[in-house]
Amino acid sequence: MLVLDYLAALWAATEDLEPDLRDELMTTVADHIAMRRAAGADPQGDPSPVLRRLGSPESLAAAARRGRMPAHLRRPVTQVAVPAAVPSSGTEYAGVALLAAGAVVLPVISPLAGLLLVSGSPRWSPGQKTAAWVLAAGPVMLGFALVLAAIAFGGGPEALVVAYLMMVAGAFVAGLSLLPGLSSRRTYPPGY
Repeated sequence: MLVLDYLAALWAATEDLEPDLRDELMTTVADHIAMRRAAGADPQGDPSPVLRRLGSPESLAAAARRGRMPAHLRRPVTQVAVPAAVPSSGTEYAGVALLAAGAVVLPVISPLAGLLLVSGSPRWSPGQKTAAWVLAAGPVMLGFALVLAAIAFGGGPEALVVAYLMMVAGAFVAGLSLLPGLSSRRTYPPGY
C-alpha cells in the first residue's frame, strides 16, 4: 500500500509536467522501487527504506521540473555484448563443397551428403537450409522425371545430358546460396 500511495502522491505532484516527462518519471520511479525491492532480502517486505531513499514525491517533481532526473534514479547504461565471430568449422566447408563441387562427380550422392552436413550446423537458419534442400533436390527430381520420360517416349542420350546438367546446376546454386553463411557472425540455436 505504501508504494501505491507514494506513486499517487508523485502523480499528483507532477501534474504540471509535460505528459512525456511525467510518464518517464513515473516509469523510472516505479522500476526503481521494483528493482530495489527485488534486490533486497525480502522482496515482499517493508518498502519504507526504499521510499525514504527516494525522497519525497515533491522533491522528485522539483528535480524533474529543473530538467534532470535525480542522480540516485539513474541506472548505469548496460553494455550490449557483441557476439564474437565464431569461425566456421571444417564440416560446414565440407558440406558446401560437397554440395557445390561434388555434384560434378556424384550428382545425387554428393549433394545429399553435403545437405546432411549443412543441416546439422547452427550456422544457417532453418529457412536457409530448406531453400538449399529445395534448390538441390528439385532439379534431381525433375532430372529423374526427364530420364523416365525419355525412356518411355523413346528419347535419346541428350535427355541424360540435360538431366545431369540440371542436377549439377541445382546443387551448385544451393551451395552458392549457403556460401554467405560461412562468413556470418550469426548462429542459430537448435530448434530455432
